[in-house]
Amino acid sequence: MDSDTYLGDAKAVADLLDDFDEETSSIDDGTLPEDRFLDRELSWLAFNKRVLELAEDTRLPVLERANFLAIFASNLDEFFMVRVAGLKRRIVTGLAVPTVTGRTPAEVLSDINRTAYELQRRHAEVFATSVKPALDEAGVRVVKWDTLDEGQRAHLHEVFSDQIFPVLMPLAVDPAHPFPYISGLSLNLSIRVRNPKGKESFARLKVPQMLSRFVPLSPDTGTGPVEFIALEDLIANQLDALFPGMEIVEHHIFRVTRNEDVEVDEDETENLIQALEKELLRRRFGPPIRLEISDDMDPVTLDLLVRELDITEQEVYTLPSPLDLGGLFALTKLDRPALHYPKHVPTTSMPIMPTEPNSKPDIFGSIARQDILLHHPYESFATSVQAFLEEAAADPNVLAIKQTLYRTSGDSPIVEALIDAAEAGKQVLALVEIKARFDEQANILWARKLEKAGVHVVYGLVGLKTHCKLALVVRQEKGRLRHYSHIGTGNYNPKTSRIYEDLGLLTADDTVGKDLTRLFNELSGYAIEKKFKRLLVAPLHLRKGLLKRIANETRNALDGKPSGIRIKVNSIVDEAIIDGLYRASMAGVPIDIWVRGICAVRPGQPGLSETIRVRSILGRYLEHSRVFSFLNDGDPQVYIGSADMMHRNLDRRVEALVRLVNPDQLREIDELFDLAMAPTTSSWWLDELGEWTRMHEDENGDVLDDMQNTVMYQVSGRRRSGGFR
Repeated sequence: MDSDTYLGDAKAVADLLDDFDEETSSIDDGTLPEDRFLDRELSWLAFNKRVLELAEDTRLPVLERANFLAIFASNLDEFFMVRVAGLKRRIVTGLAVPTVTGRTPAEVLSDINRTAYELQRRHAEVFATSVKPALDEAGVRVVKWDTLDEGQRAHLHEVFSDQIFPVLMPLAVDPAHPFPYISGLSLNLSIRVRNPKGKESFARLKVPQMLSRFVPLSPDTGTGPVEFIALEDLIANQLDALFPGMEIVEHHIFRVTRNEDVEVDEDETENLIQALEKELLRRRFGPPIRLEISDDMDPVTLDLLVRELDITEQEVYTLPSPLDLGGLFALTKLDRPALHYPKHVPTTSMPIMPTEPNSKPDIFGSIARQDILLHHPYESFATSVQAFLEEAAADPNVLAIKQTLYRTSGDSPIVEALIDAAEAGKQVLALVEIKARFDEQANILWARKLEKAGVHVVYGLVGLKTHCKLALVVRQEKGRLRHYSHIGTGNYNPKTSRIYEDLGLLTADDTVGKDLTRLFNELSGYAIEKKFKRLLVAPLHLRKGLLKRIANETRNALDGKPSGIRIKVNSIVDEAIIDGLYRASMAGVPIDIWVRGICAVRPGQPGLSETIRVRSILGRYLEHSRVFSFLNDGDPQVYIGSADMMHRNLDRRVEALVRLVNPDQLREIDELFDLAMAPTTSSWWLDELGEWTRMHEDENGDVLDDMQNTVMYQVSGRRRSGGFR
């Protein structure tokens, strides 16, 4: 591969080196073993393996199993586009240094390719031998062309002619037609044809991504069996219409994954939006990093693809058809309640409920009475956070609204509320993070729409992503200004709030309001320097604040005082934080880590981490909240917020944690941890070797409790009884 593909100017190379050095930083003083960290990339693959194990679970509804297959595929695509691409870039540029596990990046890349390939083969086998037969039995059938009768084929001929043929674009390869560009993640047909004189040629046909991946053989009535054919299977059996007079010699499916990370030099860029738009166009042309081919591909075609795409044999993934099982997302939208999880209806948070029958909720009055801890999706986002912002936009006493937007939905009522507020003459500030990976284009569109409505739109600080989830409303009450704040662990996105597990705090506490006022002023200004009273803010103070509290628990344990640390995150890889936890464990501090994804901690190591337990919970909802709890000699300090324990969160992002103070809320958080760590709760347990074991049955083979179901029932019961449990 041409190394110039990856080389930029000297500053870009220096930045890559800085990033990589940062990822290998540690505070080890020689007292801790060198092999104390698990490899982050292999840990991520272990997380995706846990997703795959849910797809393998025959006790789950079959369309949910299909959904987990699609999630696995989508996750792996992003992993290759970003993490594997970054690793390859560092190797090619010569910037790669040994990882914190002491292994070379080339060794890690080799392990990634081997492990990912094994998982993809297993993924394909699960679909072919388990999920597809279960779908067939349930009346949702994906059929092959060669199983259809003449009537069905005639119908599909008509569908192809009317709806598919007009948008197809076969591209020949010959001296007059160079090998075409293959866009990342597109599904393609490689076709070899022979003309009447016996000369063979190659052509590539892209499967249109704007068409449904699965074509129904007849209209879906919502009841009874329904049959589909994969779009690429239908097209492959109509090639005579695309190459009339030619003999179809071979045709096969293939798919390319490219480096699709985005790099923008903010120091040298005057207009960040314009620079990012140019970079998004360049993203389409990133170098290939994975080639997936159907296992029936002939050697001649494979040699051509490998040569033209300039990839290595190690990067070729030979898989049974169908490729790209992310397409199963289309089938999971079928309205078949019996094939999905039982429906859960979010409740309205008790403190927000109207105090009188048939009266409207008083959001501001409810928040003024007490801090409100929200737990989505068990409690409704629409009737809490969304209602809070919509009421703020309509309330004549509200003077200003300030909010961060990292990711939001295409038809977001949150954005519309900000527009309504600006059009009503209120001061509105929206901090839009246009560098949110893979949502850049959508966020650019929303930023421009907000600007046109008169919203003050800013893009945060140079060199930092703004990832914190903050909203501040300034309201005039009885001749003075009062702050109403929301700090959450998840995005202001009503759609994902239905499937992402997140926490959020609504508060009228003046200390929090002043903290947010200072933080927003700094975000729209130049720098974050101040310390805050009820917040911990990255990049300057968050890691230091957590390490200080970890050290305090360590001292308490050594002094014989009550101690304990409980952490819930998506990922934990920061060496300084992990080393702090190891030292706390060596002092005897009980430590519970509840992690969804990557975990570089080795629990249960004698003399190092004997008191550390690590659990992972995956299910119908994506566990997304971040919680940091410290026993503090019986006076608990508990924080929630947006930060994972990763270098990018602690060093290159603006993140915020807020401290909970309400005793009932502290107890609620503790009970959530008790439930997650209980041996009666279905979860994955991590051992000192880095192996995850699914614990979902007791010794009698009975299924353990599903935590998310349990919490849903508890929240529903809390609403009925007026208290937690």
